Amino acid sequence: MKTLLDLETWNRKEHFLFFKQMDEPFFGVTVEIDCTIAYTNAKKLNSSFFIYYLHKTLVAINAIEPFKYRIVEDRVYIHDSINGSATIGREDGTFGFSLIEFNPDFKIFEQIALSEIERIQNTTGLFTRTFSEDNLIHFSAIPWINFTSLSHARSYTFPDSCPKVSFGKMMISETGKRTISMSIHVHHGLMDALHVGQFIDYFQELMNT
Repeated sequence: MKTLLDLETWNRKEHFLFFKQMDEPFFGVTVEIDCTIAYTNAKKLNSSFFIYYLHKTLVAINAIEPFKYRIVEDRVYIHDSINGSATIGREDGTFGFSLIEFNPDFKIFEQIALSEIERIQNTTGLFTRTFSEDNLIHFSAIPWINFTSLSHARSYTFPDSCPKVSFGKMMISETGKRTISMSIHVHHGLMDALHVGQFIDYFQELMNT
């Protein structure tokens, strides 16, 4: 479900109108996340760390309202819930786009994710299903690279307003601290650095519990 945002009463109306006309309205940041506790917790649950931090990402996304905004024909809609479209790798080196529905209960979400990952790994091609809604984030893991910045391939003519979240290679310090790079790209017409900062802070809080 989604509801229409009233532009006339929105305090960011001027910001939206300004940034939506740009050829590249997205901006991005890359930060380092402490994942020491989260990795330990995932292993205690005998769960995939990838699925674990994907779930934490979606919990944080769904908690920060601007991340639930999407633009459709110059109108802004607020979705009730945001899912994840993660790139899933295959043994032959290719990957496919998935649709992993969000559930606040991790065990339920884990089963949804495992089923979708298995489906992708047993298909071929990039698009293996129809995406009828834009209530999702574009999500990717790049476990081979400890990146400090990241750019995305994007068509400027395609009306995209979905946030893009990517994770890099997990690094382990001499003291045993584990960190991972996280890149966030968002549409500036829908949010500012303030909201991205709120997302990062809450995500780190979730990873620490």
